[in-house]
Amino acid sequence: DVMIYLDYSATTPVDKRVLDTFNKVCLEYPGNSNSLHSLGVKSKELEDYATEEIAKLLKVKKSEIIYTSGASESNNTAIKGVCNKYKKRGKHIITTYLEHSSIIAPLNYLAKDGFEVDFVKIGDNGLVDLDNLRSLLREDTILVSICMVDSEIGLVQPIKEIAKILEEYPKCIFHVDCTQALGKIPVDLTGVDMASMSAHKIYGLKGIGLLYKREGLQIEPLIHGGKSSTIYRSGTPALPLIVSLMKAMKLIIPNVLENYKYIEKLNKRIIDKLSEYDNVHINSTKNSIVNTINFSLKNIKPETFVHALDEREIYISTKSACSSTNSMSNAVYALTKDEEISNHSVRISLSYMTTEDEVETFLEVFDECYKKLSL
Repeated sequence: DVMIYLDYSATTPVDKRVLDTFNKVCLEYPGNSNSLHSLGVKSKELEDYATEEIAKLLKVKKSEIIYTSGASESNNTAIKGVCNKYKKRGKHIITTYLEHSSIIAPLNYLAKDGFEVDFVKIGDNGLVDLDNLRSLLREDTILVSICMVDSEIGLVQPIKEIAKILEEYPKCIFHVDCTQALGKIPVDLTGVDMASMSAHKIYGLKGIGLLYKREGLQIEPLIHGGKSSTIYRSGTPALPLIVSLMKAMKLIIPNVLENYKYIEKLNKRIIDKLSEYDNVHINSTKNSIVNTINFSLKNIKPETFVHALDEREIYISTKSACSSTNSMSNAVYALTKDEEISNHSVRISLSYMTTEDEVETFLEVFDECYKKLSL
């Protein structure tokens, strides 16, 4: 048996070219990019080059990029940074039940401090109910945080339409978690004030991410202690990681549409096949990215099924890797309003690296495990 990895939304294998870039920078650029000597200057030039390239790929300004340790830190920086800075304007926040735990946890933390959090409804199609969003918006709403693509069901949200609605609320800041969108679909940051991203979801290294912050927007830093690459996040610039992030983005972003077409075929094959089973309920909708297939096995515990596949060296997941162990999926429940389905959800996530043979093997093993566990 050969290992079949179908959990790319949790993390991706590192592209060897990204690792080579990391190693090269580690060995050839020993200077701190904030040091005044020539080694520091050399490092600073490389850091500026990488930031320039990343800015071009995202069609934003170089000054709008803040490097972080990953999307969880980006999300925390955005949310706490806005709320600490603007709490005199208001303490009202709007988000969705589809968000990653690194959005929900800081919001719960802020709720203890008097902030009020509203959750916008999700329609049957999986999209944010724009009328409901309009009705929730108030003069004291300072932050709206909605993911571009969620990690469990892969729903692509109408970010452009949401940004349009928010134009009427100039005091409200729009944060978008793009972690699951980057490298899978085109990411357009028009109308977005802040956006979070991570390298390890795009075949980069763990421990590096970024926060896009629109020029002119002030926030309170999460990590204090001097200028670094930006005043919004202190710490010695992690040059090898920064350049490796640029490399990962350069390798994946130009191929997004081509990869999507390829994955679409794999997605269709799996969904067609799984739809034949009486007790399988497909949760992903036509608004989900093709990379993510979320389904529920009505009569089998998701953990049991994941372990059965694991024994055959096929790796899939229940819920998202970072969520707590409580088995109900809030995202699936927000979409289906069905407790049984939400307690039994499983996620397969595909990649341009997934082969047709892997898909066929998965479907055969799925059938065996399904029959065995359904008895």
